[in-house]
Amino acid sequence: MQLGNQVISVWCLDTSGKRNRFHGMKMECGFDQFIPLKTFTNIGNGYLVNDTCIFGAEVFICKERNTGKGESLSMVKGAITHKQLCKIENFSKLNVECYDSTEFNAGDHKWKIQVYPKGKGSGAGTHISLYLALADPSILPPNSKIYAEVKLRIVEQIKATDWSAKVTYWFSASRTECGWSRFTTLSYLNLPSVGLLVKDTCLVEAELTIHGVASPM
Repeated sequence: MQLGNQVISVWCLDTSGKRNRFHGMKMECGFDQFIPLKTFTNIGNGYLVNDTCIFGAEVFICKERNTGKGESLSMVKGAITHKQLCKIENFSKLNVECYDSTEFNAGDHKWKIQVYPKGKGSGAGTHISLYLALADPSILPPNSKIYAEVKLRIVEQIKATDWSAKVTYWFSASRTECGWSRFTTLSYLNLPSVGLLVKDTCLVEAELTIHGVASPM
């Protein structure tokens, strides 16, 4: 609450004297078991007289002392899993450091699969690196975050199975991608019997489930 240039807080005291602060995410304060009904209805106690009860509340307003920052987390009910398949042909002839898939929509944002055919970071030169990234993180509201579950896989085209990894991650304007620099070795990827690379074609799939969005209070 703000009056003029002063920021104030409204508190509720519980039975132990502990203060509970009201704010945007805590709009009420009270007690599920305030007094036993037997005690309340006992005439000798004076709480209920002539079928009449008087309730009262004392409100104490204090100057805001908490200088910390809070955030509001909105969870997604019945979260939907979004799938995107990226087909990369002529894989061995790719002459780019990073191959970006077609962008797709999920949770009001655009996303893309990023494939580093010769590896990235600790996997450079030895592994294929896979990531899921926000296509345009600049449109995220300041200090907001997206809580998501990410699964990346390379489809085994012969056995109809996959080579996959899964993780939960907080995406933000400063944490725009999630994945693995050492997803699998290039030597394993190129084994004909494995089926990850068939006729020089690689199939990479992403599954994205957005579970919540956090924003500053």
